[in-house]
Amino acid sequence: MNSRTPSFDELDRRIITALMGNARTSFAEIGAVIGLSATAVKRRVDRLRETGVITGFTATVKPSALGWRTEAYVEVYCEGAAPPRRLAEVVRDYPEIAAAMTVTGGADALLHVRARDVDHFEEVLERIRAEPFIRKTISVMVLSHLLPESPDAGAMYAAPE
Repeated sequence: MNSRTPSFDELDRRIITALMGNARTSFAEIGAVIGLSATAVKRRVDRLRETGVITGFTATVKPSALGWRTEAYVEVYCEGAAPPRRLAEVVRDYPEIAAAMTVTGGADALLHVRARDVDHFEEVLERIRAEPFIRKTISVMVLSHLLPESPDAGAMYAAPE
């Protein structure tokens, strides 16, 4: 991947928009909409991938179909200054953590957690709390998605057995 800041124009933006809407859209279909040949669209997509603008193509799946029926966001408060690198090492060990980020405000990090059910969520939460540098957590359970078509509403992995 190239380390310089990638540049792209309005045609690239339109290609990206089309692929974000449906990553299975063919280059010919995209080209017909934006006025380029399929070959020209492919060249642009290849360049966007090489420069790191496009990082991959995924399928968005209904979480309950994969066994994830419970979802929550967990604020994590650390003892002292836990470096983001250390937090990243810990969260990688949890298949239930769909996303993790450092945040501003009182919490040090915010975790998006998926679980099979409430009992499973409680078990995951206890494992997170057992980490030596975690001082406390505050959880908020998701009741419904207001934007169900959002990629964040889908699941990337199946629930563990």
